[in-house]
Amino acid sequence: MNVSTPDLPSLRRLDNIDLVRGLVMVLMLLDHTRDFVHATGQIGNPLDPATTTPWLYATRWVTHLCAPAFVWLAGTSVGLQWLRSAGDPVARRALGRYLRTRGVWLIVAELLVVRTLMYFNVSPSYAAGLQVIWVIGVGLLLLSALLALPLRVVGVAGLLIIAGHNLLDGITVAPWFPPAPEAVSWSARLWVIVHQGGLFPLGTWPAPVVFVMYPLLPWLGVLCAGYGFAELFTLPAERRRSLLVWGAVLMVALFLALRLSHGYGDPIPWRVRDTTARTVMSFMNVQKYGPSLQFVLITLAPSFLLLALTELRPLGRLGSALVTFGRVPMFYYLLQWVWAHLAGMTVTAIHGGDLGFFFMNPVQQIVALSAGRQFTVGGSLAEVYVAWVLGVVVLYFPCRWYARLKARRPDLTLLRYL
Repeated sequence: MNVSTPDLPSLRRLDNIDLVRGLVMVLMLLDHTRDFVHATGQIGNPLDPATTTPWLYATRWVTHLCAPAFVWLAGTSVGLQWLRSAGDPVARRALGRYLRTRGVWLIVAELLVVRTLMYFNVSPSYAAGLQVIWVIGVGLLLLSALLALPLRVVGVAGLLIIAGHNLLDGITVAPWFPPAPEAVSWSARLWVIVHQGGLFPLGTWPAPVVFVMYPLLPWLGVLCAGYGFAELFTLPAERRRSLLVWGAVLMVALFLALRLSHGYGDPIPWRVRDTTARTVMSFMNVQKYGPSLQFVLITLAPSFLLLALTELRPLGRLGSALVTFGRVPMFYYLLQWVWAHLAGMTVTAIHGGDLGFFFMNPVQQIVALSAGRQFTVGGSLAEVYVAWVLGVVVLYFPCRWYARLKARRPDLTLLRYL
């Protein structure tokens, strides 16, 4: 498809995308700060209507907006690069090389860097935690192989995956948790990676364990749909805003229809509880790991509305700060893990808790808890919010420095990878 230069996204529209990405990244820090700082962060379930509180539930649920928007907009960014390279085979080949090298780098970073910053632990008992960065890395490798296809073809394929992958929910393998001695077949491991998610050992326990938090198929659907979404930015502004708003309305309506009917699209049932608040919490508790159709519908709709809304007004100081975060997503992503982890240790130390917990990987934590060991960690939800706000302020300054460095030195290719 040939797209003339006047139709390509302007700087204003790129700022708009970076602003929404920056906003969900700020929410991401809230999620991870809660993980480390709150007393039940890594042990309890804040979405369980029977045991949670409305404020804790809301704190966790609002951060559901992060991963779908982060993955979707990663695909959109590649789609915009594809549009800019239209009609230029040299630029298209350069884009393919960049996607392949960046994809490999993201996978390596997930396996080696992210897990270390998350747990301050390099024990071989935990081989890998496959999260959002690994999914984007694999997705970039996939898109590098699909550059010859029109945007809309890849985008429609992504939508079909989002809509249809829950048809596979009936295919399951038995969940595995350490220190279980049972062997796990390679076909079961493959299915955990592709669709189901969960843990498996690379051999017979106590072999190193892989924790698949982001199974590939549904998230690759989100990324491919976001890639095709880039074509929306070739439309006139008024038409684009209208499609964004109506798209959000349609997603919410479809979510409500599926959820109210206890129909297709999410494996977690809801039911009427003893209070209205707990009924609402049950209704909105949809599956993220991996993301169900209903989850994607209700969490992407706000991002569509934000994209439409932020085009109607100047950025302002707050908007400019969010754009800064959105322009250095990987740099910010790594820093926010360090901040969240240190914040959790600080609050735990203030309360006289068990700092050793913060140097254990998930396998060690599960084994210790299954053996009956108890941990005293974290603090109150109010302390979570204090640590979050401080983190946003503190991280802004290195992110601003790095964003300016990238803008000032486009000749330093390595800066594009962080």
